[in-house]
Amino acid sequence: MSAFTMAYTVLGGLGLFFYGMKSMSESLQSLAGDTIRQIISVLTSNRFLAVIVGCAVTMLVQSSSVSTVMVIGLVNAGLMSLVQAIGVIFGANIGTTITGWIISIKVGKYGLLLIGLGIFPALFGRTNRHKEIGRIFLGMGMIFFGLEIMSNAFKPLKDMPEFLEVLGYFSGAGIGSLLASVVVGCLLTIVIQSSSAMLGITMALAQSGVIELNTAMALVLGENVGTTITAQLATVGGSVNAKRVAHAHSLFNILGVLALISIFPYYANFIEWLIPGEANFVDMSGARPNISVHIASSHTIFNVVATLLFIPFINQLAAFVSKLVPDEKVKEQTKLQVLGDPSDMIAATALVVADKELQKFKDIVDRMFNRVDEYLNNGATDPRTLAKIKDYERITDNIQKEITFFILKLMENRLNERESLRAQALVRSADELESIADYLDKLATSKTRFCEKGAFDGDIREEFIAFYNSVRAFYDKIAQGLITGNFLDELLVKEEMLQLKHTSDELREKFLNKLTSDGLSPYLALAYSDMVTAAKKVRSHSMTLLQVNLRV
Repeated sequence: MSAFTMAYTVLGGLGLFFYGMKSMSESLQSLAGDTIRQIISVLTSNRFLAVIVGCAVTMLVQSSSVSTVMVIGLVNAGLMSLVQAIGVIFGANIGTTITGWIISIKVGKYGLLLIGLGIFPALFGRTNRHKEIGRIFLGMGMIFFGLEIMSNAFKPLKDMPEFLEVLGYFSGAGIGSLLASVVVGCLLTIVIQSSSAMLGITMALAQSGVIELNTAMALVLGENVGTTITAQLATVGGSVNAKRVAHAHSLFNILGVLALISIFPYYANFIEWLIPGEANFVDMSGARPNISVHIASSHTIFNVVATLLFIPFINQLAAFVSKLVPDEKVKEQTKLQVLGDPSDMIAATALVVADKELQKFKDIVDRMFNRVDEYLNNGATDPRTLAKIKDYERITDNIQKEITFFILKLMENRLNERESLRAQALVRSADELESIADYLDKLATSKTRFCEKGAFDGDIREEFIAFYNSVRAFYDKIAQGLITGNFLDELLVKEEMLQLKHTSDELREKFLNKLTSDGLSPYLALAYSDMVTAAKKVRSHSMTLLQVNLRV
């Protein structure tokens, strides 16, 4: 086999492996959405439970990177503490080792069978669930077939003296060789941006007899470090919490790898003693059927032992990374605190995060209401209060755009029907909150115009403020559902909405009569009418907010 043929064969096998992992992971995420949401809901301050959650979620989605992004999003949203997040990261390290066990199964020759079994439900399945199950089989078949292609392509390397001479520097026999292998594993993982793919390449090299067990184990140690560097690069320009989680992940893996390097010869002997079958046994075809299980075992044992050793020190690790990355100056929230591209997140988790951000959005609108209350109760104009109302309006514009972009980007993923409906409701809810903020701003601006031509006092102020307070109470009852998840009955709310409409009509009529009897300026009538209209619009958008969420 020529070098060119070997290169494109390996590349093709790697491509199948990559696509299979992506397809399987996305389908598992889609099917496991509700399960993941339930798993997240049981998170407590119990560090052992956090580890179990991290392990379970990563096993479900087959991607530690996805789990890491999920954790960062939950921490940013205030749904998870840093200590819990570190526990979940520990669990994710264990959960991702299941990939090695899947790869180690000797079903390479059945890869095409799995592809054949999966393609029909994936293309012609009647339900979305059937299609996703088909994609899981299809992805798994591609993983196995891609690995088989790479293993066969690597076999000629063991007969090339030049390659074997270079490989001698990475035998893992001495400390220098061991460190070189760890560094190579780390660098290659950073380059291809996937520890699972690098693990697949390592196993393919080992199965084809190109590298020994010690070298493979050292490469896997490097892969453990490399995957955290990838996460570090993703946090550049990110939030404080994102950097803390990434630093904790890196410290955990680096310290664990350094500790294992110090006892590596004993550890390698322990793995060979523990796992049945000689690792370097060669069968009639020239392959090593046992070595993949040894590699998968070493990967799992390393992460389990490292986690057990670090669990008692989670609080100390959290405190250290908090000092390493101090809090930023407290300032008004003007954008979402979510790290990275939402298309890389687990849909169920991304929706939980977006829901939390919508609640923060609601809090900002509440504060805007408070400022408008203050502005209306003051008979004269107050430039400082008006300026603050304008600031809040700009902030709500920014957050609405961020939520919309976040959700639309998320919807590029394969969402199930329930997730899709919830995503649409979140976008519409953000639109309605932003519209409410717009009309609060217009109400305050109209009051300013009114005060330029007359006094906002007496019956005029009292009657309007009473109407405005009714509108706010109407909004409060509906918006509270964004926090509790329990929305009011639409028919009952409609009665109150009609009553508010009747009140607004009465206000307009009374003011027009006063305009005629007292000889007031028509300019005042226009400003007052705009104030009433703005309050009515707040009522209308509050009602739409309710309807949007009742449909989910």
